[in-house]
Amino acid sequence: MLLFTCLFFLNVSLGSVSIPLTDIFSAIFTGESSQSTWTYIILEYRLPKAFTAIMVGSGLGVSGLLMQTFFRNPLAGPYVLGLSSGAGLGVALLIMGSSLLGLSLGNSVFYSKSSVVIASSIGSILVMGSILITSVRIKDTMALLIIGLMFASLTGAIVSVLSYFSASDELQRYIFWSLGSLGDLSWTEVSILGSLWTFGMLICIFLIKPLDALLLGESYAKSLGVNINQLRYLIVIVTCILTGCITAFAGPIAFVGLAIPHLSRLIFKTNRHLIMVPSVVISGSVVMLLCDSIAQLPTSDLILPINAVTSFLGAPVVIWLILKTRRLNF
Repeated sequence: MLLFTCLFFLNVSLGSVSIPLTDIFSAIFTGESSQSTWTYIILEYRLPKAFTAIMVGSGLGVSGLLMQTFFRNPLAGPYVLGLSSGAGLGVALLIMGSSLLGLSLGNSVFYSKSSVVIASSIGSILVMGSILITSVRIKDTMALLIIGLMFASLTGAIVSVLSYFSASDELQRYIFWSLGSLGDLSWTEVSILGSLWTFGMLICIFLIKPLDALLLGESYAKSLGVNINQLRYLIVIVTCILTGCITAFAGPIAFVGLAIPHLSRLIFKTNRHLIMVPSVVISGSVVMLLCDSIAQLPTSDLILPINAVTSFLGAPVVIWLILKTRRLNF
């Protein structure tokens, strides 16, 4: 928790505008600082970005943990069901599909942060609905995994066709969205994201004991009275809610959902979800705050894409931990 607190204040302190630490604490705890501009920057930009980083890291980490338990596959992540691809398709249709219709949304009042969020949400919801309908008819979890991958391939193919026919500025705009971003969210958007994040986390808490039973196999879980079908639906719903809302507001964030559960297992040496869920929440928050702090490029006005930082920082760490322990605990 000490590391989490330090990284939180470090994240808030970094930016293109240098603000004294005393003014940062004053703005956070009293709502005032020596300059009104500094107060606005901290309260309206840096704090929402820090809270977004916490929810993104913890939400994707928990989603990855649920998918790895559900599919009993260490390579499963929050985007394995195709939610990210569905969100990408929605945004691609908004940004790049306009040229096919003879429209130009680049300068349109309909093209804004809100419209991107809505398009991304619709894409995720459509894929989520398809996955839920499929899960009713198919009881085999591995078959559901393959279907999720096929949904991702299908939506990816459509995005590729749109990219081929789109204008260069539209393609660039879509690429920027796909790089992910934790900033530019208002408190209203952060509160919406926070409400969905809280709802998903509350459901996850009630799934802790059934998830522990599921680790030992579906037959054993059934012998303990676990309703497997209900558990399947709840796991898919929680993952869709957390991953869908995060992707809608922050874009597709790489690495975190796949690697954070493994990092937590290697650190805490357990698979018990009573320990894993809170540890993944903390670990995911710490990693995202650290990555966002690095992306700020201290002493520079430049900001790196958050996806590049998460992958560049996280992948070598996971490889080192695996090589050190000689196996992937699961």
